[in-house]
Amino acid sequence: MKIQLSYQKVNTMKKGQMRLWFFIYLQCFLPGNLVDSSALPSGAQPVPVISMAGSEVVLPCSWKDTQAKTNPSACHVQWMSPPHTVFEQLGEDKWQAAEFEGRVEVPQENLLSGDCSLIIRDVQIRDTGKYESFILVDGAKARNSRVFVQSVKLSVTDHKTRELRMPGEDLVLKLYTSHSYAVVFQSRNSSEWVNLWKRGDENTERLEKHPQLEQLTIKNLQSSDDGLYKVLDENDLCVSTVQLMIEEKGYSFRVNKKQENIPTDATGKRSYSALLLLSALLSCLHVFHLH
Repeated sequence: MKIQLSYQKVNTMKKGQMRLWFFIYLQCFLPGNLVDSSALPSGAQPVPVISMAGSEVVLPCSWKDTQAKTNPSACHVQWMSPPHTVFEQLGEDKWQAAEFEGRVEVPQENLLSGDCSLIIRDVQIRDTGKYESFILVDGAKARNSRVFVQSVKLSVTDHKTRELRMPGEDLVLKLYTSHSYAVVFQSRNSSEWVNLWKRGDENTERLEKHPQLEQLTIKNLQSSDDGLYKVLDENDLCVSTVQLMIEEKGYSFRVNKKQENIPTDATGKRSYSALLLLSALLSCLHVFHLH
């Protein structure tokens, strides 16, 4: 029993030492990754930002550090989507998370005015989430001090459109982004989704991917093409939904129906003349009756 108690005591001491060393390690070697909870404004709500897939979006950020403004090359900007770092910049040195590679930037020239806003190009549905910005400055007591600047809530939505086509016409389906991976189709009379196209597929007689633009052309539409089309990204998230309606009746028939309901200028003039003639006859009858 004594041996067991002694072992538990030693084990507890080791755990305490490990916690102490871990705390020292965080304080000494990871100051840039720590933030005092008092630096966060109490009750502050994230700034809402809404964008559509494939667009460019700006996450706002500004600060009032005059020293950093006069020397932007020494300004250390950090953007996080907690708990992960998205982007860091110190002078000409930049770091980007793999999923944001080539898509994020804080323009160096904007730092002179205290603008540390993060630009996200070709924004994706998966980018939806909360973002926080920080400025890391030299401090007297610590090697670095991280100051909270702004919290942003980004919502990325998909595109929704309706298209009306005649049989034999073409439909240009926008893919919006190079991250669009597939197009699936659901017929109006079916609940099943069918794989229509995947990136890298060869063009066919009816399906043609534009060599430069992010668009897919469906040629020679038929009544069976009536239904829903969804553009999906690599994570099967919906980038776009298009409801296609194929109108069976001919265009000339629709024009004739419109002409029946809406009189032309000539018809209007004839109707106006007839009304004048009728008014003149009524006036004559009224005068004759008085005499």
